[in-house]
Amino acid sequence: MPDSQQQMLQMSGEFQRMVDEFFEVQCRYQAAIRQVRTRLEILDDEYRFRHEANPIHSIQSRMKTIQSMMDKLRRRGQQLSVRSAVENLYDIAGMRVICSYIEDIYTVADALTSQNDIRVIRVRDYIKSPKPNGYRSLHLVLEVPVFLTEGRVTVPVEVQIRTIAMDFWATLEHDLRYKVPVGVPQEISDELQQTAQDITRLDERMQRIHDRVDALIRAQEHRPD
Repeated sequence: MPDSQQQMLQMSGEFQRMVDEFFEVQCRYQAAIRQVRTRLEILDDEYRFRHEANPIHSIQSRMKTIQSMMDKLRRRGQQLSVRSAVENLYDIAGMRVICSYIEDIYTVADALTSQNDIRVIRVRDYIKSPKPNGYRSLHLVLEVPVFLTEGRVTVPVEVQIRTIAMDFWATLEHDLRYKVPVGVPQEISDELQQTAQDITRLDERMQRIHDRVDALIRAQEHRPD
C-alpha cells in the first residue's frame, strides 16, 4: 500500500478515535449547558414575579465541533486530542445570553455567579473595556456541577452576556469579516468601529430612558390617593 494511502488511513483512524472520545465526554458538556440554562430561566422567572420585568431577552447555546476544537488547539500549539481539549479549552460548551439593557447584563451575571455551587474561573468585561474593533460583551467562564452515574463532576461553560444591540453588531461584524478571507479593508474596519460606538451610545440612551420610566412608575405607586 502506498505511503500516502497509509497516512490517510492513519489520519482517518485518529479522527475516528477523537470522535469516539468526544462522544464519551459530550453528555457532561450538554448537561452543563442544561444546568446553566435552567438556572438562568429560574432567575428570569423570579425577576418577572418580583419586578414585573424580564432581564433576559433570549438564550442561545452551542458546543464546539471536534474540528473547531482541534483548530484552536493547533493555533495554540497544544496537543491535538479530546483529552487536551477538555484540559485546556474553557469554551467547549458556550452560551449567549441576550438582554434588553446594559444594567440587565450585570444583574444576570451577579445573580448567576453568586450561587454557591458555581465557581467563577474567569471574567472578561468587554463592555467596560471594549476590544479594539469595538466588540462589547461580558464573558464569564463558570465551573458548574454535573451529577452523572459516576458521581459529581464539574464542567466549565463560557457564558457571553450582551444587549440586543451588541449582539446585532457582533453577529454582522463576524459575518462580514468571514466573507472577506484576505482581510477587511481599513476603511470598512473604521466604519465598523464607528458603528460600534454608535450602538454604545444607543444602549446608554435606552438605559437612561428605561431608568426614567422606572422612576415615573415608582413615583406613581407611592403617590397618595
